Amino acid sequence: MKKVTIGDRQCSVYDKGSGATILFVHGFPLSHAMWRGQLETLKARFRVVAPDLRGFGGSPLPAGVEADEKSTMRQMADDCAVVLDALQIAGPVVLCGLSMGGYVAWQFAKHHSGKLRGLILCDTKAAGDTPEAAETRRKMAEHVLKHGTSAVAEAMPAKLFAQVTHKEQQEIVAEVRKTIEATSPQGLAAAQRGMAEREDVRSWLPNIAVPTLVIVGREDAISPVDEMRAIADAIPGAKFHVVEQAGHMAPLEQPGDVNTLIADFVGSLA
Repeated sequence: MKKVTIGDRQCSVYDKGSGATILFVHGFPLSHAMWRGQLETLKARFRVVAPDLRGFGGSPLPAGVEADEKSTMRQMADDCAVVLDALQIAGPVVLCGLSMGGYVAWQFAKHHSGKLRGLILCDTKAAGDTPEAAETRRKMAEHVLKHGTSAVAEAMPAKLFAQVTHKEQQEIVAEVRKTIEATSPQGLAAAQRGMAEREDVRSWLPNIAVPTLVIVGREDAISPVDEMRAIADAIPGAKFHVVEQAGHMAPLEQPGDVNTLIADFVGSLA
């Protein structure tokens, strides 16, 4: 892992390989490690860059952040742009984001379009939170600051994976649970508040002008197939694929299938 300076802190970044650059942006409340099935394989063909977003993995929150503050999706997108500059990646990249990483991708596409060659959107949403969902996020933020992340680590994996994953890949479920438990309560809370206030970007979708691939797990209960299909339909020329025997964590559950989709898509842009 490399360290990139962003303001007063060090951002932890995985950076391997050469060729066309793919920027992998992880979901909540995980780290770059959720992409390991992609990074280890695709580094043989592409340059793969995967930062830990602020407050997650090896990347702390900025100094002086108070308990009631938030990490916005725009701030995370700006951090990603700084990472690319620090790594001296001048050419545009393909950004691959999952869930919260997709929310970051929307902001990156709007505010850093000159750095963007293509988008890969995995198991994410374009709609903003309902008032009820936003309130649930704020309550989770308060809970983890008071009680830690154990309850979230225990409850959240049930929503993330397909039933077959729970039965046949229990080590993946356990690994994600461990990652969530080790996440900074402050980082988790700040991200939840940021997601609760994120923009509804559905009106932006027809204006996305870069090639786009939309991927969803067949059993995704958080970002269902029909919702992801609607995103693809709204983006001009977007490609859409459903990954079988996968839930919300399709790249982690079925890395071989997802790697083929990513490699074919990025290769087609060369």
